[in-house]
Amino acid sequence: MVLPTNLKHVATIEEYNDILKNNENVMICCGRMGPMCVPVYDVMEELQEEYSHVEFRDMLFDNPHAQIIRSLPEARGFMGLPFTIYYKNGKVVAATSSIQNREQITEILDREFN
Repeated sequence: MVLPTNLKHVATIEEYNDILKNNENVMICCGRMGPMCVPVYDVMEELQEEYSHVEFRDMLFDNPHAQIIRSLPEARGFMGLPFTIYYKNGKVVAATSSIQNREQITEILDREFN
């Protein structure tokens, strides 16, 4: 189960663990193809070349394996999709929920990954 985006996908917990283990900077957007999620995927697709030192991925919120993101302490109070998690060396350094624009996303990328 994957989202129909032009991003690389995370479909299993094993893939999730491999991505975090093998990449210093990771942004995973966990959502659906809804009005709050699609703009975030679009921004991520645009930023992939500009931020080549960041691994951009999506994950289907309804995938049972997405429990690993849904159950993060950083996501505990989240109400809206998508859940967007930023990891540095396998540790959560930032987390947002609901729609984010390019400026909000690049502010986090620049702060955490530069």
